[in-house]
Amino acid sequence: MASLFDPITIGDITLKNRVVMAPLTRNRSPKAVPNTLNVTYYEQRASAGLLITEATAITHQGQGYADVPGLYTPEALEGWRKVTDAVHRAGGRIVVQMWHVGRISHTSLQPNGGHPVAPSAIRAKSKTYLVNEDGTGSFAETSEPRALDLAEIAGIVEDYRKAARAAIDAGFDGIEIHAANGYLIDQFLRSGSNRRTDAYGGPIENRARFLFEVVEVITKEIGAGRVGIRISPVTPSNDAFDPEPQAVFTYVVKKLARYPLAYVHVVEGATGGARDHQQGDLPFDYAGLRATYTAAGGNAAWMANNGYDRDLAVRTVESGEADLVAFGKPFIANPDLVRRLKDGAPLNAPDQATFYGGGAKGYTDYPLLEQVA
Repeated sequence: MASLFDPITIGDITLKNRVVMAPLTRNRSPKAVPNTLNVTYYEQRASAGLLITEATAITHQGQGYADVPGLYTPEALEGWRKVTDAVHRAGGRIVVQMWHVGRISHTSLQPNGGHPVAPSAIRAKSKTYLVNEDGTGSFAETSEPRALDLAEIAGIVEDYRKAARAAIDAGFDGIEIHAANGYLIDQFLRSGSNRRTDAYGGPIENRARFLFEVVEVITKEIGAGRVGIRISPVTPSNDAFDPEPQAVFTYVVKKLARYPLAYVHVVEGATGGARDHQQGDLPFDYAGLRATYTAAGGNAAWMANNGYDRDLAVRTVESGEADLVAFGKPFIANPDLVRRLKDGAPLNAPDQATFYGGGAKGYTDYPLLEQVA
């Protein structure tokens, strides 16, 4: 029987435990370049079995929020190299979550003030984070997107390939394809945001075409054993909706099973919200999803996420329902979360006012267990 604190090998990456730090957007990388504050933040949390970085844009077009990092300039890659070196010196493993936001953006963040791109020209009922002229941050409605021309799609697939290679060259142990939470890949998957009538729209296999073109080029470029993927079957995040999520993601995991990936990362329920949230007429069957994946020959580690506390995480790994458990908000306030979980120690409470933007306060100044009076 496996324990949450046992080592595990996932694809080509060996982890010292099964506690994963989930990707957490913190908006502290001005000009899309990781800095010394980011180095400290990730290094502090290197006791996790695996660190998944905050979502990181593959191109300028892929940016959707102010002061989030990128993978597309020499300066950004130099900054990430300092992060990965620090994490490795501390004995950790780290992958970068690769991101194209699609329609979840604002014209002020896009190249030359252009429209965000999407499968279809449908504006999301969502908001993004902008930095004002005085340096303060605020949330704003996303801008009207334009539908991608058919001829543009291959170029974005190539952007994913180049970003994956850049990530490995910058010292990452692997990458995570962000196919969740209503961003570009997820927008293609769901009928609520994809009204195309060409080869990338209509039936599920067409809507999934973009995802698998991305998976194909990345796995060929860096090896499948260094690739994970994140999906969120029923989340309403960023206006994500499909009336038949079980059918969509059953197709997705069956086809993912053909690739010897490192892991499949599943957000259960509404991201950051209710675990029992559902879309369509029936509750989503997560156990059935994994069974389908396994029956199709999939052998990647299964990572569970959303609303896990210590007891639920321990039970989930011990029962074999998942191989890894990702924690989000608890890692914000507890850089030594693994120790606290192992010892059953109390957790620091996160300061929500400092989640997005700012400096060290609420980012790198949370006390370790031995520092708490």
